[in-house]
Amino acid sequence: MQKKKNILGIKKYLLNTKIKIFVFFHYLPLLVSRRLSLKRFILLLKRLLFFLGRIRENKYVKIGKITKLDLYVPGFPSQAFYSACDKFKEFEKKMPCTTVLISTTSACRFNCNHCYQKKDKGKDVDIKVLSKTVKRLQDEGIAFYNIEGGDPFLAYDRLYEICMNIDRRSEIWINSTGDGITDEKLAKLKKSNIVAIMFSLHESERDQFNLFMGNNDAWDILLKGIEICHKNNIGVAINTCLKKDGLFNGKFEKIMKRAKLFNACLIQVIVPKPSGGWLGNRNETYPESDTEKLKHKVYMYNNDKRYKEYPSISAQAIEEDSEHFGCTAGGTDRFYINAKGDVQPCEFLNISCGNIQEDDFPLIYNRMRKIFEKPCEDLMCEKISKEVYKYYRDNKLKSLPLDVKLSKQITIKWDRGNETEFYKKIKNMK
Repeated sequence: MQKKKNILGIKKYLLNTKIKIFVFFHYLPLLVSRRLSLKRFILLLKRLLFFLGRIRENKYVKIGKITKLDLYVPGFPSQAFYSACDKFKEFEKKMPCTTVLISTTSACRFNCNHCYQKKDKGKDVDIKVLSKTVKRLQDEGIAFYNIEGGDPFLAYDRLYEICMNIDRRSEIWINSTGDGITDEKLAKLKKSNIVAIMFSLHESERDQFNLFMGNNDAWDILLKGIEICHKNNIGVAINTCLKKDGLFNGKFEKIMKRAKLFNACLIQVIVPKPSGGWLGNRNETYPESDTEKLKHKVYMYNNDKRYKEYPSISAQAIEEDSEHFGCTAGGTDRFYINAKGDVQPCEFLNISCGNIQEDDFPLIYNRMRKIFEKPCEDLMCEKISKEVYKYYRDNKLKSLPLDVKLSKQITIKWDRGNETEFYKKIKNMK
């Protein structure tokens, strides 16, 4: 079983101090060799300290030899960690994106109502094209690869090729239901920079879980996958889509207990999004009062000593709020490539900036980053979901995301709200 240890209190303070020292000496040679001026060296350190301050409420977790400060920050110390830090030494152009979510296949034996890929229809992209894109992304600054399907283990050769094309500059996490995981497959994947497999856990009990997943074997598949991960010393993580009633009926607490029993290192709490299977439906989105309640629970589990042994929680509701990072889609800090090769600003925003099998990736990537030139606070996956659904319905489409032409009709006129305070301050630091 992969060794893990949660870090809180004074130990967390000491680790932060260690990180600051290591980062200083890591970048010092750039100053000595004059590749960074003294002014920019100091600015780089200020930027990194500012970022570290924004995740200060997180529960750190040591997984093997590395420590995770945040889901999307590669573990410290590692080459991938410093790849992520390099984002903040770009002073002339838009800072690079550091995270990408890639779907390697649409193959899946489950039928989750909320799935954001529910309406994604089409053939899996040529694996050679996807591999070439993955390699290029590392050179563009990607430090964290989140790889998924469908279920990636059902198309294992594709998953393996992608993972083996990612070198130590980046960290790999894989999303799975557990379907298709075997000892042999994980033994081979351990040659790559994989840290953990993140399992879907949207209900805490067998019958309800199977019903949610649309498969009577889903619970047994989940348990078997987790068992194999522990046997092969690969970290186990959880993601859960928590409906708002889960804040009040005890479901949140039951999910946390179950994740603890599974010896999970981290749990990602996703709030329902009006995309894919729920496109156009805003009934499940959180009102502000419920969002604040969720934040309170997350801070309590992450910082209260009573919950020290529970997994660290990464919550979208916190990461995406105006006090933290806002919406980082579109290549500000993350984006999505679906199984067909469509480049989307994020997995929940059902529009396309182009397809890597039809256009050169740099053209698509630059197009997307231009649309999202300034990081803003509004979550467009929620704000324009009804409009996306109207285009889908009115044009009698059979698949999502919307193509480039229809997507442009939306993006050319949208209002993304105020510029994100975090990135504005980063840009204006002197």
